[in-house]
Amino acid sequence: MATHHGKEGVVKTGSDITAEVTGFSLETTADVVEDTALTDTAKTYLAGRTAFSGTIDMHYDETDTSQNAMDAGTSLTFTLLPEGNTSGDESFSGSGIVTSMSVSVSLDGVTTRSVAFQGTGALTVGTV
Repeated sequence: MATHHGKEGVVKTGSDITAEVTGFSLETTADVVEDTALTDTAKTYLAGRTAFSGTIDMHYDETDTSQNAMDAGTSLTFTLLPEGNTSGDESFSGSGIVTSMSVSVSLDGVTTRSVAFQGTGALTVGTV
């Protein structure tokens, strides 16, 4: 079983690598519908439509093209690479809409940016 360190992760928007990423998450879900008949002794279900969403956390970098494209309401193509950007590494890609973007500033900390997105269409799982 292979394990990976978080420092390997890479995020891209379009073809641009996003600078200063400190973490990301991806969630996939599927709708289910009940198809239990009156005579069944246990409930049964059918898989329905799938969806995906995620978040990207980063140090704020106003000079980064990728970060500057992540405004709320913007449609973007995301590629999340948990293993890195080397040939054969697993990738998750799809189109999404930025649902929120926040910037956080603290007295004794690094200024950060956090972005949430909602996927639209199918998520593609592949390799670099």
